[in-house]
Amino acid sequence: MYLVAGEEALLASSVVLAIKTASLKGGVAGLNEDQYQAGEVDVDKVLAAARTLPMMAKRRYVLLRGLERWEPKAGGKSEGKITDKDPLEKLLDYAKAPSPSTVLVLLGAGVDKRRKLYTVAKADGFLVACEPLSRGDLPRWIEQRVSARGCKINAAVADLLAELTGPELSPVADAVERLCLYVGDGNEISEDSVATCIVRLRQASVWELVSAVGRRDAGAALAALADVYDPQDRGLRLLGVLAWSTRQLLRFDSAVRGGASPDQAAIRAGAPPFKARELSQQVKALPRADLERWPELLARLDLELKGGTRRPPQAVLESAILKLCRPSGTNVRRGA
Repeated sequence: MYLVAGEEALLASSVVLAIKTASLKGGVAGLNEDQYQAGEVDVDKVLAAARTLPMMAKRRYVLLRGLERWEPKAGGKSEGKITDKDPLEKLLDYAKAPSPSTVLVLLGAGVDKRRKLYTVAKADGFLVACEPLSRGDLPRWIEQRVSARGCKINAAVADLLAELTGPELSPVADAVERLCLYVGDGNEISEDSVATCIVRLRQASVWELVSAVGRRDAGAALAALADVYDPQDRGLRLLGVLAWSTRQLLRFDSAVRGGASPDQAAIRAGAPPFKARELSQQVKALPRADLERWPELLARLDLELKGGTRRPPQAVLESAILKLCRPSGTNVRRGA
């Protein structure tokens, strides 16, 4: 018996597929498999299937989807037929003595972690937690996924891809698949590959925007924004590249301040050494106080682009660029 819980759908589906493949190995396809949806069938029907002996095989495979639909609602009732006992409690009773010839998989993204079924599953080792990866872990997951596909990617490009396509794994996996097909087996995914297949803008164009902001040249910055703005994604991918570039500049500056050479600082920032000169020029053009406030401004911009304002996305971006161009500590009158 397995309880597969958590919000990360790609991990959950991968786990379910692996369990199914292992469970039905050597059997006749279709004879020993049952799938049910919680709320559409009675829990007793699921348990009856789990207690049925396999036919011409070692095991049966029973999958129950949507387990959270049996969570009690506001009125104290769960979806589906009302039984004399909580469905999750019945599943917990079954877990005490599961059929040795059946693999029962309970799939529930939103199961309450306070429920006894969840806590017992965790304690007894039949819980598979499929929680979203943290932002810090996502680049490593991308590197592993790319390697499994027979391609290569460096840490900096993996971090850029995580910024552009995360945090959910399904779009990240889709992007990795497209990039690997684009570069071909054994080849490396570069920033140019990402620009071509994913974001449709060149990193050089973003650096032009960053450079214009660093010079506080609002006119040039707005012109660069007009060149790279994509109305199809409301500027979210551009924002992702800007955020990634900002973090790279901050890491580079911190490394240089710590005594690292420009080449060493570039490596610590996740950039190749040949970009050290370019990063040095960018950092010299930006006072540290201004650079440090960029992440906060970009975070606010992210919220606005994702529904925090009714203004057109391009207008929101233009306003944010103007704010980035202002030196820190500048007071702007209300309404300006």
